[in-house]
Parts: sequence; structure tokens; C-alpha cells
Amino acid sequence: MKSAIRPILAVLGLAVTAPVFGQYAPPPPARPFPGYLNEYLRKDDIYMSAWDVGVNVRVRFEDKEDAGFTYAGSNADFKSTPGIANDNDNSYYLTRVMPRVGYTDKWWSFLVEARSSASIDDERGDLRVPADAAKPGRALTENDRDANIHQAFVTFGNHKEFPVSAKIGRQELMYGDQRLVGAFKWNNNGRTFDAAKVRYQNSLFGVDLFSGGVVYNDNGNFNESHIGKDSFSGAYFNFPTVSTREVVEAYAYSRNVTKDSAFENWSGVAAPFRNPAKQDLYTVGLRVKSKPGEYGPWDYGVELMHQFGNRALTGPAANAATTAAAVRKEQDAYAAILQGGYTWTEQAWQPRLGLTYSYASGDKNAADGKSGTFQNLFATTHLHYGYMDLNSLQNLHDIRLSYTFKPKPTLSVALEGHLQYLDKTTDSWYNVAGVGRAGGVVNSGTGYAVNPSYGSELGQEVDIIFGWSPTPSTQLELGLGHYFTGDYIEQSLRNTGSSDASYAYFQVTFSL
Repeated sequence: MKSAIRPILAVLGLAVTAPVFGQYAPPPPARPFPGYLNEYLRKDDIYMSAWDVGVNVRVRFEDKEDAGFTYAGSNADFKSTPGIANDNDNSYYLTRVMPRVGYTDKWWSFLVEARSSASIDDERGDLRVPADAAKPGRALTENDRDANIHQAFVTFGNHKEFPVSAKIGRQELMYGDQRLVGAFKWNNNGRTFDAAKVRYQNSLFGVDLFSGGVVYNDNGNFNESHIGKDSFSGAYFNFPTVSTREVVEAYAYSRNVTKDSAFENWSGVAAPFRNPAKQDLYTVGLRVKSKPGEYGPWDYGVELMHQFGNRALTGPAANAATTAAAVRKEQDAYAAILQGGYTWTEQAWQPRLGLTYSYASGDKNAADGKSGTFQNLFATTHLHYGYMDLNSLQNLHDIRLSYTFKPKPTLSVALEGHLQYLDKTTDSWYNVAGVGRAGGVVNSGTGYAVNPSYGSELGQEVDIIFGWSPTPSTQLELGLGHYFTGDYIEQSLRNTGSSDASYAYFQVTFSL
């Protein structure tokens, strides 16, 4: 695989040398498509249009080399040392089946959506190392094979006639560009919350108020949240009259995890999603984004975030006693997003060139009793910092250049390049799940550690993504990626050897 990908992406790297704006999304079908079951049910009975009955099926093959999400963990990313303990190549299949039944009336509605997820031939489930196999939550894959409840909620209200509505039950939460709160749909399991949400909207402003807890995927058991021990609440405001040309939004989120959370049963929850650290963490932000067409072919966006409160610094592998006893540090962290783009609207293929700068603060001193590492909460990280999923919005500078075009309404192409740096070399490099890579001895060159004397450049990622909807029921995606290592990676692994990494995937999604 590497020999085929490398020359293609090396050429792409020359063509897309600076870094990106915009989120790639596969093209929509040629016409709105409710699914074959809905079309059949509604064909002869107009009253069946109130029902939504369908099945979403997704199958994806992924091939990863030298950064493969294996049971060895992200500490083995880019290592070129042979052996099981440094295995970082992985090829596997992912399947996800999501049947649903919903009903919408004038003043109320409901939806029940199940999910069964599986990974096949996936080394994240490889238990060849006995010491790893014995660790609870270790070496588990994107499996949740037993049919579990993904969503189950009821709504009350009609905003055409009354300004207040409510949504209660297991549900997805998505706000803004999903940089802090998203449904994480790229993941084989996705993300939902057991929550109650109230929405108020009038002509001057609107707000979503919600409170609940994230649902933990527990393979073999019913998926549960830990509300009270692990709670997440927020308020998301919109201000439609502040500007006629911009979307203006503000928000405040609260993540609260008590020491009692450490003693929950985490044995079936895959690392790194298990065993969150104690925290009372608060995030406030402002998001401003131009409305389509208001500045002609130009668009822009700005998002500013501040985080405060306190948190402990334990990781998902810590035992219950260590997690419960950990000392909390005062949190003071920041993040910012600046993005802009230009679309050639008069051209048939609608090409768009975009530039995005993403910043998240790191910790400048591990011994001062304070934490400066921004936490990106429940983000859909895959949308923003490279399709190889090597980074999260923590201790990071990411400069992203994208070029997208549509040769046909049902065919899209995205070219992307990323330049990535650590904000502080006095802090860790954090993987896509927000867990710091660790295990090496400082300045030894044998693995990742906090190395203030090392360079801050992580490397450059280039991606090319194709999306095609050959029929209204089917979407196809093909992606290729390559990561060129920078000084930080090469210095961290100078005595073990390092290598660039490559990635390819092919995905098919059906609406039945």
C-alpha cells in the first residue's frame, strides 16, 4: 500500500503545500431520498408520510501503515522498530447497521434508532500480548455488536406557532462546526447523550438549554450514561438580528466528573473513552460566520474559546484509586479558529479554495499547579485536523489549505494539506481522542515524552478524498492520506527509527 500511495501524495504535497478551510462532505443524492422502505410505505398511503421507517448501513475498509491504531496504541505511531510491541500497521473492515422508526405529528414526535457496530480483522482487538489483554478496556475495537439503542427521544413543540420546544431522551448533540460538541458520526459507534433539551426561539434571539451525560459504548452490555457522576450541560445562543450578513452564536458548556465516577464499571468500555478524569470544567465561546453569498464569492469564520475551572490529569488507563485520589489543577486554556475561503461561483465545477488556522493552548509548566492544555470536550475531530486522525484540538497549531470542486452534482473532490506544530513542547502531543502520547524517557529518543528541548514541528499531512452518489440510496467515498514526519516525531524516535505514515479508506453507505 505505501509504495502506491507515496508517489501520488508526494505530488499532491507539492501542489498543496500550504495548509485549510472548509469541511469536506460527501455529495448529496441527485434528489431527496427518504429510503426504500419509506418510499414503499408512502407510495399508496399519504398518511404514512408522518412515519419514518428505514435502515442506514455503512461498510468501510481502512488500511493504515506506520500509524495504524493497533493494540500497541498511539505511542507506536511512526515507529519503525520491528516487533509486536511496536506494531503500527493495521487493515480492517468496519460495519454499522442502524434501523430506525420515527413519527412526527404537529405538536410532538418520537424517534427510536438502534445500532449494531462491528470491526473485522482489526488489530485493536489483537490480544497477543498477555499483559495488554489483561488490562480492562485495553485492546478493544470499534465493536458494539449487540443491538443497542443509539437514539430514543420524544419532542414536544411547534416553533411555527410557539417559541418553546423540548427534546427528552437519548439524542445526538451537534453545535457549530462540531469542534466541541458533535455526533462523531465518522466513528463506527458515533456519540449520543442521555439528555433533556429545551429550545426557545424568537426573532431577536434563541437558546438551547440542555443537561445530561454522554453515553458510553459498552460492548456486550446495554450502553449507559453516568449522569450525576459524569454530567454535561450547556447553553447555546443564536442572535439572528445582530447582523444580517453573519451567523452570530455564543455558548457555555459545563463538564462535571466526580471522584465516584472512577468506581463505575469500565471493563467493557474501550480506551480511551473510559474512566474520565475528575473535573469541573467550563468552556465559553463566541462563533461568527458569514452567511452564504453575503460577501459574494468570499466567506469567513471566527471562533474564540476560553476554558476555566479545574481538572485532574489522570488518563483512561489509571486505576480507580489513582483516578479518585488525583489532585485537581486550575484550568486556564484557550482556543481559536480563523478561516476564510473563495468560491468561483460562475464556474461549473464550483471550485473553492479555503484556509483555516486552528489553535489550542498547551501547558507551559507541569509543576506550577495549573493546566493550560485546552480540552476539546465531545468534538467530531475527524472533520478538522486531518483525515488520518492523528491530532485533536489540544496543544496544537494546525494550518489547513483545502481545494474542493464538483465535476458533477453527485461527484466531489477535496484536496487538503496540513502543517501542524505543538503549541508548547513543555506539554504532550495529544492523539485524536485527546490522550497524550507517552511512555518514552525524556530526551532519550526512544519514544514520546514531554521534551522541551525538541522542535515543535509535528509534520505535514496531505489528503485527497473522492465522494460519489451513483444512486439516491448510495454514497461512495475513497480517501488517501500521507503524513510526512517533522522534527518533533523524528527527534522523539531518533534512536528507534521513524517513518512517514500512509492511510487509505473506501466507504459505502446505503439508505434502505
